Amino acid sequence: MKWREVEIGQLVELCQGLCINKKSNHLVAETGLPLLRITDMINRKQSVFIKEEVPEKFIAKPDDIIYSRTGQVGLVFRNQFGVLFNNCFTVTPVNDELSKDYLYWFLRSDNTKKLANDYASGAAQLDLSHSAFKCIKIKFPTELSTQRKIASILSAYDDLIENNLKRIKLLEEKAFLRCKGIVRSEKLEKHILSDFGEIITGKTPSTAIADYFGEDVPFIKTPDMHNQIFIEHTDQMLSELGAKSQEKKFLPPLSLCVSCIGTAGVVGITSKPSQTNQQINSIVFNETNNVYFFYALMSQMKEQLDALGSNGSTFTNVNKNKFENMEVFVPNQKVLKEFAQEFEAPFNLILTLQRQNSKLREARDILLPKLMNGQIEV
Repeated sequence: MKWREVEIGQLVELCQGLCINKKSNHLVAETGLPLLRITDMINRKQSVFIKEEVPEKFIAKPDDIIYSRTGQVGLVFRNQFGVLFNNCFTVTPVNDELSKDYLYWFLRSDNTKKLANDYASGAAQLDLSHSAFKCIKIKFPTELSTQRKIASILSAYDDLIENNLKRIKLLEEKAFLRCKGIVRSEKLEKHILSDFGEIITGKTPSTAIADYFGEDVPFIKTPDMHNQIFIEHTDQMLSELGAKSQEKKFLPPLSLCVSCIGTAGVVGITSKPSQTNQQINSIVFNETNNVYFFYALMSQMKEQLDALGSNGSTFTNVNKNKFENMEVFVPNQKVLKEFAQEFEAPFNLILTLQRQNSKLREARDILLPKLMNGQIEV
């Protein structure tokens, strides 16, 4: 099998996203094409829209490869449709020498991401210029059929992961719908959150010899909670931080974590002993099974959290006192218990599917560099 290595700029062309400024702000609308911002693509949400009169060159199609260049450098997306934001560009092969699918997986590799971040400049915020990106060297088999086989092997893992994510979404939506039905039809009682358990605000752990129980303890930040219902895997564990737990106290499994500073209303459930940073308030429930109903309820209360923590500012800050005294309207304990009985099995299935996805990602990420450097022949 023959391989070739060249600067990627010889094989691709780049197209920058739309800059939203005074000249282009008139294109922002309540409906239209979604603006593809990094955060929204990560969270699979659509929050800002652009009028359809936007120039065609800024519109990303589902088969386009999108690469982030500012702030979070080196994230790769596809299967998106909308107006690409200025902090990203599309990457397109200029001829048939390079398979687009192979290119996608090359850009997804950790080594490529590291190179991109090394080439990026900027003190306060990294920025990867087009010229710097084009200096990255790409190694690829000269046979297109081999490139496609490599991409196909890796894509099979992503297909399984995506199927699991769809199943998780359906299970989650079923819980949301049931929760909404209860809120509409049942007689509700007025409470504050602290009526249901202890409220704990996270802290940045002190630097010391790691102090944790048995296995690694996740240190949870808001980005770790996106697209995870049960929070198990984070970028940082206490042992990796060389950090000591605060007062040797962890959030127990089945605690509810809610982001309350900056990006408010992201909700997750701990599945193992965990710690959070100071941007997250958590509920350690008196009745553990209440976590399922409150996950569904709090996931739909972003507007209330924003209003509670705005103080006339665009920056949300719901401190512990505000959070524990936040008013909630919930059914009686009998209905809460019935909800828990109905959804304990679906939530356990969600946890199983998340763990399957974690193993699939781990296997894929081990395989990826070996396929890309020719260690494994196909």
